[in-house]
Amino acid sequence: MATAAEEPPGPQDPNLTGTRKNASSEGPSTSMSQAMKKTIGHRGINPTGETTYKKTTSSALKGAIQLGITHTVGSLSQKPERDVLLQDFEVVESIFFPSEGSNLTPAHHYGDFMFKTYAPIAFRYFREMFGIRPDDYMYSLCNEPLIELSNSGASGSLFYVSNDDEYIIKTVQHKEAEFLQKLLPGYFMNLNQNKRTLLPKFYGLYCVQSGGKNIRIAVMNNLLPSAVRMHFKYDLKGSTYKRRASPKEREKTVPTYKDLDFIQDVPDGLLLEGDKHNALYKTIQRDCLYMCSLNSFHLLMGIHNLDQACREQASEEAVAGAVEQRRPQKSLYSTAIEAIQADTTSKGSKDTEDKTGGIPARNSKGERLLLYIGIIDILQSYRLVKKLEHSWKALVHDGDTVSVHRPSFYAERFQKFMCNTVFKKITLKPSPTKKRRAVPHGPLKKTAGSGPLLSSQMSNNSQQLSLQHQVSYETREDIDGDNITQAGPPDLLPKNLLASNAIDNTVEPNEFVSTIQTQSNSQETTNSVNINKMLNKSMERSTSNR
Repeated sequence: MATAAEEPPGPQDPNLTGTRKNASSEGPSTSMSQAMKKTIGHRGINPTGETTYKKTTSSALKGAIQLGITHTVGSLSQKPERDVLLQDFEVVESIFFPSEGSNLTPAHHYGDFMFKTYAPIAFRYFREMFGIRPDDYMYSLCNEPLIELSNSGASGSLFYVSNDDEYIIKTVQHKEAEFLQKLLPGYFMNLNQNKRTLLPKFYGLYCVQSGGKNIRIAVMNNLLPSAVRMHFKYDLKGSTYKRRASPKEREKTVPTYKDLDFIQDVPDGLLLEGDKHNALYKTIQRDCLYMCSLNSFHLLMGIHNLDQACREQASEEAVAGAVEQRRPQKSLYSTAIEAIQADTTSKGSKDTEDKTGGIPARNSKGERLLLYIGIIDILQSYRLVKKLEHSWKALVHDGDTVSVHRPSFYAERFQKFMCNTVFKKITLKPSPTKKRRAVPHGPLKKTAGSGPLLSSQMSNNSQQLSLQHQVSYETREDIDGDNITQAGPPDLLPKNLLASNAIDNTVEPNEFVSTIQTQSNSQETTNSVNINKMLNKSMERSTSNR
């Protein structure tokens, strides 16, 4: 796979070196030589200014990746579908790509290389689980050239994004690829139980072998859509020791801030509606149970400020038009709003959220935000080196604040920081209670000297009035001598009770009414007791007479 452009042309081609020096001034040549010497991990820059990885040019690496994925996906589609077995996670398939071509491979100009595919059956099952068809997967990655991301991480890895903005291709180290292979059985079980997760979605693990060098790559979902401008980016762990963006990072157009920067810039946290906050909390809690076996993981969060974008674009139509440039999504559960199992409908952000998958939120100023979040960098095991690093840092600083820690504590600290500091629930103010309608007899008032209300007295008066009406009705019927029929309102006594009272000669109705009126004028409280007693006696007498 190595080409002539990979070798340093200085000692082998003095004429070319002299021409470059003559064509440029002394200052730029010096800066170019300094830039070529700067390497981060296996990533570097060759004399022509092209990015290299393990001395392989980026263009040759992209071509080899596309050729290998095209062949392995095509050959895998010819195999019948079946259940995933435990031994499928350990399978490694290899295919040789000579530059002149063969019966199985096309000719190319990238140099001879070997392409390996790890656990092809298992990853095919993962892609089917996320609704990715083989032809869509191959078309997205292999139909058009991959786009190299200039803002790569500090790990020295190369990042490529597919032309349709669906997938991220990242170079991983040997230990990371080995750790991912060990994680696959547990990852398989976790996805079967819960497809909606903030964990990275792995769609494939491959290796390009050329010139004795192995370049391992992983295909994952893209968290931050390029069609949406990210006003802020944060890489959060939950630790506070040296978790602040460096001055060099702050010079970038959109720097990636860290935990202490977030606490300083957003002290009140990001406010989410009740249902979305609950869904996000449950998702983080569930993922942390799985991540207890992992040592290192971060939360990558991109924030798109809708109100700021409207001010920048001068109209909401321009914002909506910019968002619509993104192509339809091919994979399921890959956006933030889908990952937390929340409802995709939200007031005020329909035009953007449905297309890009952001989680609607607000800041302390009340500005509308869209959050794009996901957990990254889970392929680091808690080995001896990490244990020694934590022990050394714990001697100098507080052991609970450093980023390297045992996995169980790391996951617990991560969950508390996300749910208590970063994401908070919007507290709705209680609406003022409506005043109750006034009682028909007028508002209840307190007496001048006593505390209790006059509700008991009013109820006694109403009882007296009803009894007076009932007794007068009985007296009138007794005088007329007519047949007793109930023609009054529904709150009168039953017919049999009225008839018995009319026949009963032991109690005089007029005397009964006058007695009630006299007692009501003397004492209200005693009235209610006496009335009840007399009423009970009359009922007993009527029953005995009957």
